[in-house]
Amino acid sequence: MQFSVEATPDLLRLMDEEVERGERSVTNAVRQESNTLKNRWRENIVSAGLGRRLAFTVQNVMFPTGTASLNAATMIFSKAPHIVAAHQEGSLIRAQNGAWLAIPLPAAGKLPGNRRMTPGDWEERNGMQLRFVYRRGGSALLVADDARLSKGKKRPRLARKHGGRRRKDGILTGATTALIFVLVPQVKLKKRLDLVRLTNQSVDRLSAAIEAGWTD
Repeated sequence: MQFSVEATPDLLRLMDEEVERGERSVTNAVRQESNTLKNRWRENIVSAGLGRRLAFTVQNVMFPTGTASLNAATMIFSKAPHIVAAHQEGSLIRAQNGAWLAIPLPAAGKLPGNRRMTPGDWEERNGMQLRFVYRRGGSALLVADDARLSKGKKRPRLARKHGGRRRKDGILTGATTALIFVLVPQVKLKKRLDLVRLTNQSVDRLSAAIEAGWTD
């Protein structure tokens, strides 16, 4: 007994349509979940107190671009991967070559764009030289001598005090020694992000989203 199978034009058309449905379903599900996960990463970074600027370094891309595919894929990444990874993993940051890590105190102020001040930035901006203070058993300091607090419209800032007589401690009258930076050999960053858990949740939702789109 022999059997012969012949694909009719209608069957071939139905198969092609089913493949196209699958391509659209997979691509739409991956794109939707990619955008959702990108936004959840950004929300996690903002809620951790790391700022919207870092949050918006998170981006996503689709593969292939501009067409539907059963092999659709996405990549979600940060343009500041080392910073994000440090807060995701809780990294230990050490100063290099026996130097110090300078942590700015409120009196240091900030640079335009909310960038963190460095000792070199501070000295250049204020025209003052910082003095190193070693403390046995504690963090070292960088301080500004002969400082006064100027009254700015937006926020007060430190400036050099000119004129006046010096007290016995060497500081000009009406001036103060201001704490600008704390110096430490290393800093342990706490784990503040939960991006892996959010990603796993997204992967778990993906198969259901593909199936729902395919059967609609």
